[in-house]
Amino acid sequence: MPDRAPQPVDRQLPTDEARDLFSLVRELVQREIAPSAAEEEDAGRFPRETFSLLSESGLLGLPYDSDFGGGDQPYEVYLQVLEELAAARLTVGLGVSVHSLACHALANFGNKEQRAELLPAMLGGGLLGAYCLSEPSSGSDAASLRTKAVREGDDWVITGTKAWITHGGIADFYTVLARSGGEGARGITAFLVPGDAEGLSAAAPEKKMGMKGSPTAQVHFDGVRVSDARRIGDEGQGFAIALSALDSGRLGIAACAIGVAQAALDEALAYATGREQFGRPIADFQGLRFMLADMATQIEAGRALYLTAARLRDAGRPFSKQAAMAKLMCTDTAMKVTTDAVQVLGGYGYTADFPAERFMREAKVLQIVEGTNQIQRMVIARHLAGPETR
Repeated sequence: MPDRAPQPVDRQLPTDEARDLFSLVRELVQREIAPSAAEEEDAGRFPRETFSLLSESGLLGLPYDSDFGGGDQPYEVYLQVLEELAAARLTVGLGVSVHSLACHALANFGNKEQRAELLPAMLGGGLLGAYCLSEPSSGSDAASLRTKAVREGDDWVITGTKAWITHGGIADFYTVLARSGGEGARGITAFLVPGDAEGLSAAAPEKKMGMKGSPTAQVHFDGVRVSDARRIGDEGQGFAIALSALDSGRLGIAACAIGVAQAALDEALAYATGREQFGRPIADFQGLRFMLADMATQIEAGRALYLTAARLRDAGRPFSKQAAMAKLMCTDTAMKVTTDAVQVLGGYGYTADFPAERFMREAKVLQIVEGTNQIQRMVIARHLAGPETR
């Protein structure tokens, strides 16, 4: 039996424009991202030039309004692009998702003047964004954040530390949630802070088990002064803005997770059809055939779930529950599929000579970012049974 080369995912795209877009994405992936992904991840190198190319190609602002430099694409299309990018290299797919998350507040809650002035450069001008919500002592309990924003005339002075910031230290702008009022969710306001603002600095990147090419760092705000013109939304509206962004961001993580899972399945299938033991390919053995079948089924189910949530979003309907479900299922699927891929490859799967072990390490973080999967279960349960009684 010959080796079976991975086949492109058969995507159901809504328009000819979207189909042309995928031709561009796949060409870019094959030429610019996939060939060097393993080497650059091993070296811990962030591919800034790739993000510049994505920006020039119109791929950093796909779900946003073309009047401000976006691509006018529905989330149904944008998420499938993320999946393709993440399958080639998660650092790139997740980086695009985080950039989109960082643009969400201004694009959806900024005033007309702010959007006209700032969004074009953010969406298609080569800039890279970061999203600052988590802190060293407030991760899942984001409403307890302590970073302060104090009004001084026409300016705000921001002081505090944010943690686990993707693109921390290299971003050109940061969407920052800070406490401008009293305790709890209603005392939080959103700001757009330039990456070169005086008093803004980043710690050394975290030493992670995976995604070594994507810098994750604490970001310090030491009396950073920003104009009130960079406040997004009303004072005290920040937490609602953050939750709105996270619903969309969770779909981005779900799509990235399915991309990693698909890459792992492709690797396992190619190996199983080419590796012979006992005189025949190991893909002939029922134990492995069933494992591959389960992997493929889980991926298809996860893809269908995130697309269902995306279509609800595109239709202007509530999608928070489905976003949490998609994030939960797709990231758990990625962890299971990548673990099984390592098993299919046996000892080779445990070596860095094959990408299966990298996929497994990368999948783990997807169960944690944008709200842990335990938090997703809480969100889903609240939609089903109402708030917890105390």
